[in-house]
Amino acid sequence: MYDVRGAAVLGLIALTLAATAGCGGADQDPDPGAASIAAPAAEETTTADAEPTAEPTAGPTVDACSLVLPAEAEQLAGTPLADPVPASQACQYTAPPSGPVAQVEVYVGDGAKKQLDIERQLGHDLQPISGAGDEAYIWVDGTMVFVSRSGLWFSIRLVRLDDPATHREPLESLARTAAGRI
Repeated sequence: MYDVRGAAVLGLIALTLAATAGCGGADQDPDPGAASIAAPAAEETTTADAEPTAEPTAGPTVDACSLVLPAEAEQLAGTPLADPVPASQACQYTAPPSGPVAQVEVYVGDGAKKQLDIERQLGHDLQPISGAGDEAYIWVDGTMVFVSRSGLWFSIRLVRLDDPATHREPLESLARTAAGRI
């Protein structure tokens, strides 16, 4: 059974991430099709005369649009999709207005991990996916996967108005493919 409340919460998260992701300014990648992997930041440093300064220790960063390619998004959605719309930690592929309802969303970083945490808080049935990163789950009653690889979380969400069970295997397969790109 499809959980409408969970879908509404995820929809609000998606809109919030998409709205705030475009506010990144100078830190956005000028080439949204190219993956960029940053070296991990330095650990906390101290000097005798200064207070400790903590620097981020995040894992690698990856452009969300490089994880799921346009042809893969269309294959997952089962319909032609418009060109990807990149943001700093997200990428969206949407169906044209004349086609069926379909959207593929990819999120990377803290937002993807937060989505997983919310799914757990809502008590949704999450099952492990084998062979997709260091840790990977699929939301059984929905069409969303969550994957961690090399310290980086990403999620892929499919929006369709048909039976989510028909998309489970293709979504798991795409999660494995995307994890291999990190």
